[in-house]
Parts: sequence; structure tokens; C-alpha cells
Amino acid sequence: MMTLTLAWRNLWRNRRRTLITLIAMSFSLMLVQGFHNLSFGVYAQMIDNGVRAGSGHISIYRGDYAVSRDDRLTFVPADLPQKIAALPGVDGVVERLYLPALAQSSRESRGILLTGIDPTAEGLVNPLLRRLDLPALLPSADGRDALIGSRLLQELRLEIGQKFVVTAQGADGELASELLFVRGTVESGIRNIDRSLVMVGRQRAALLAGRPDAVHEIAIMLNRPDESGAVLQRVRALLPPGDLQAIPWDAAMPNLANAIKLDYASQKFIFLVIVAIVSIGVVNTLLMAVMERLPEFGLLLALGASPWRLRAMVLCEALLLGLIAMLLGSALGSLLTWYLTDVGIDLRRFLPESMEFGGVIFDPVLRATWDFEYMLRMAILMPLLAALAAFYPANRAARTAPAVAMRNS
Repeated sequence: MMTLTLAWRNLWRNRRRTLITLIAMSFSLMLVQGFHNLSFGVYAQMIDNGVRAGSGHISIYRGDYAVSRDDRLTFVPADLPQKIAALPGVDGVVERLYLPALAQSSRESRGILLTGIDPTAEGLVNPLLRRLDLPALLPSADGRDALIGSRLLQELRLEIGQKFVVTAQGADGELASELLFVRGTVESGIRNIDRSLVMVGRQRAALLAGRPDAVHEIAIMLNRPDESGAVLQRVRALLPPGDLQAIPWDAAMPNLANAIKLDYASQKFIFLVIVAIVSIGVVNTLLMAVMERLPEFGLLLALGASPWRLRAMVLCEALLLGLIAMLLGSALGSLLTWYLTDVGIDLRRFLPESMEFGGVIFDPVLRATWDFEYMLRMAILMPLLAALAAFYPANRAARTAPAVAMRNS
């Protein structure tokens, strides 16, 4: 107790220096916590938008379709979607068929990706289609109504209600054509998608491909993405014997997963810079305090104090400094996270209306999400880092020669 009391008093001998160090440490912790939570929230939103418009939190494919995109790798789902939808934690199940095709109007032709969907199920989960009345635009799964990408509509010089022809290769290798009618447009904000996307009822796409009831993908949406591991095991247990496989979203969407990993790597570099700033600040504060008190340490040693007692006193000063910074920095980090969660950072003045990252559009108003586990880890790290940085000043105090220190006083 005496050591802690002395450490506390010594810490405030030079109030200005101590306060400057505390502010630097607390501000560093606030930045680490707040901007990690901002990235955590932005990534969570991007992943949710990406998987709902794309592969789902869990995807079922035949063979290596996720990598090869070989349109011959179709399968008939039978009652598998209904069984999966009944699993706990599953929010929705959608079936899709993808066909490379050629779209032709009376004026232009373009290569497209024809996507066969179940309008009712797709409209419930796909963020690109939430503003559309899908049951009205695509009233049946085998109708000739189609949704078309906004850029493709312009490039084909079409208008809503007009007709165009789609040609694709059937299962027998022969080309097949279908006459479709434009019922609405889809605008994702991603140039390549908006200039190549055509959506029709899944049965109409399957008829064009000559593969009735076939799909390329079953996309599974979850209520809680953090439980994907457990749900993935249950889904795999439902798969019939054969070459069907269930994979998580990061394996089905490697571009998005790799983009997020790369951004996290840059965050780690910034974290290391902040750690260096905190360490230098603690070392500077305590080393200056030790050098100013060398005569005092010499006197204590001459009176019988052990070097370990001096080490403990300096380490206690660092620990107290770290604990105060932990509490103050966590409070500031919580306030910053609250602001970023409630208000966010609006980038609409500086960026286009929509921005692409890893093949996914994200909201230009960035908002944070609370990651309490990470905040706790960073808070605990602060006093530990301060104590670690204090070892050199503590050893410098313990090695003080009493005669030399008192002679130079």
C-alpha cells in the first residue's frame, strides 16, 4: 500500500507532463476503439448486403461451380430448400440459375448474365430489389417478364414495356432464344452488374437452358451471421450423397473476403503505430521522472531500500498511468462509438452516390457497430503496455549508485 501511495504522489509531481501523457494514451485508445467499431460496422453492412445480393451466408453448389462457374454444373434441389428453411437460425433460402447469354434489341446486342430467380423469395432478401414490387413485375416463375440492369437498358436502347430477345446455349449444346419484355430496371451502382444483369423467373431460365427445375445455387440467409458455423454443419448433414457441397460466404465471394482482409491488415499497421506512440510516451514520462529523482533514489538506497522496491515503485507509477488512461480512453472510445453509431460519417459530399468495395456497394454514410470484446481487449492492453514500457526506467532507477546520485544532487 505504501508503494502505491508513493507511486501516486510521484506521478503528480509534474502535473503537466503527466496530463500530456495521459491525454496521448487516452486519445490513442479512443481512436483504436472508435475506428475499429466503425470498420466493424461498415464491414458487417457490406457483408450483409453482399451475401444477400449474392451467394448468401451459406451457399450450396454442385462440384466446383463456386470457382469454375461452369454453367453445366446444375442440380435439381427437390425438397432441399424447404428442409433448410426449417432449420433454426435460417432467415431465408433462395434458388438461382445463372446463364451466360446474348441480349438483342432491334438496335443493339450485348453479352449478359441471365439470372433465374424465384420472385417472392428473392424480393424478401435481396437489397437490390427491395424498392421493387417483384410480384407485380415478375408475376410468375415461367413468364416472359424481365428486370434489366439500368446501363444495359440504355445500351440496348430499350424502354420499359419493350421487347428484346435473349439467346443462350441449351443443355444439348444448341442455341435457344426467348422473347422477353422489360418490366423494370435494377440499379446496383456497380457498372459491370448494371450493364449485364437480366432477371427472369427461374422456370423461364431453366426452360431456356433446357434443364427444367435446375439451379446453380441455393443461397441461405441467416438471422445471426455469427452462428454460421453451426448452421453450416446442419446444412451439410441435409445434403444428399453426391457432389453437392455447402460453403461459407467467404469461400463463395473471395473478392469481398480478400478486400476486407487487406483493409484489416492496414488497420493492424495503424494499431502498431499507436502502440509505438503510447510506449514512447510512457518511457519518456517515467524516464524523465526517474532522472529528476536520482538523488532521492540514492538517498533511499543509502537508507536501506532495496533495488526491487524502487523498481516496484516506478512500475506502479506506470500501472496507475495505464489504468487511468484505460478508464478515460474507454469512456472517450464509447462516446466516439456512440456518435459513429447514431450519426455516422457522411461521405456523400466527397464521394459519388454509391461506392464499390470488393464488388459490393456500401452506404456512403459510414456507421459503427459495437464490438465490446475488442474494446475490452484494447482497454486491458493499455495498463499492460504501460507497465511493459516502464521496465527500462524502473531498471535505471534500481541501478542508481547512492554515492554518485547524492554527490550530483
